[in-house]
Amino acid sequence: MRKQRGFSLIELLIVVAIILIIAAIAIPNLMHARMAANEASAVESIKAINTAEITYSSTYPSVGFAPSLAALGGVTPCVPNSATACLIPSDLAGGAKSGYTFAATGSGGPPATTYYATAVPSALNQTGTRSFCSFEDGVIRVQPTGAAIASEAACEALLPLQ
Repeated sequence: MRKQRGFSLIELLIVVAIILIIAAIAIPNLMHARMAANEASAVESIKAINTAEITYSSTYPSVGFAPSLAALGGVTPCVPNSATACLIPSDLAGGAKSGYTFAATGSGGPPATTYYATAVPSALNQTGTRSFCSFEDGVIRVQPTGAAIASEAACEALLPLQ
């Protein structure tokens, strides 16, 4: 009688089925973990924008708060001035980072006396489920539906991040 070498077709099919079952369980959890990481990154980026706005306002008092997100950043090698203050990384100043789209707008004045910053998921329910915003008070607020936040007044109406 011949000695059997290798695996039978049934054994291979069973192993493939087990791998598919494990993948079906793991992939949704991976997506949720990725969205949570993107949201945490968005919150930290809003904190960085808040800090940069305060620094910009005190560095350029005749301008006040930065008129745009781009004015807070700059391309390496960066030379600080009121148009490119070099206070935040260039990817964040470009308005997109970790699955979120960012914006910051200074208004009032001159000098600009108010600003508000927003972070909205690039692809809702894929890169994130919540939107975030903040203004001069530095409190980060959350929009649980992930919708865009149109104004500082709309941001002020939202609940603070817990």
